[in-house]
Amino acid sequence: MRIVIAEDDALLREGLTLLLRNEGLDVAAATDNPDDFLSAVAAHEPDIAVVDVRMPPTFTDEGLRAAVEARRRHPKLAVLVLSAWVEQSYAHELLAGTHGGVGYLLKERVGKVADFLDSLHRVAAGGTALDPEVVSQLLVRRKADDALSVLSPREREVLGLMAEGLSNAAIGERLVISAGAVHKHIGNVFLKLGLNSEDGSGDRRVQAVLAYLDH
Repeated sequence: MRIVIAEDDALLREGLTLLLRNEGLDVAAATDNPDDFLSAVAAHEPDIAVVDVRMPPTFTDEGLRAAVEARRRHPKLAVLVLSAWVEQSYAHELLAGTHGGVGYLLKERVGKVADFLDSLHRVAAGGTALDPEVVSQLLVRRKADDALSVLSPREREVLGLMAEGLSNAAIGERLVISAGAVHKHIGNVFLKLGLNSEDGSGDRRVQAVLAYLDH
């Protein structure tokens, strides 16, 4: 897996580079500004980019803009965005029109190395990894207009875990319920939300849920 990093904080940038290289991954470039990031993506054609949302010169959303632009120029590029806190607008912009290969994590999750690497691999494989806090706030936003009122509390829990990118087995473990119960809840979620209930990969189901949340 070839990776390009865009992070202006030198300590975090070097830490990420060391962590990923120690895992046997190919960090082709580690940049500290959006322009160099886009140039590195063009030069190295990475499988995935790890990008900080806030970068120079204004430290608002330059990193996010660069990530979206990189996806526009290189549609097969997977992007994992890191942010110090939840920004709902950033999550929606990143997910808009996507068909997978995107992630949005809080920087504090990087310290949980196993979880971070799992998210990285999931996104690189075309899946989705949303920080649990991001999912929580997205669901709250959707509930505000009663869009999810048709779901039971348990079905909302399952929907949130699906949006995080968890597999059926992982959802069962998290909620301490059987595989059959997970399958039933997922079926109910799709039925009640009018989504395609056709069996397919977990990633396809996650994308359907995210598309609904971003609608």
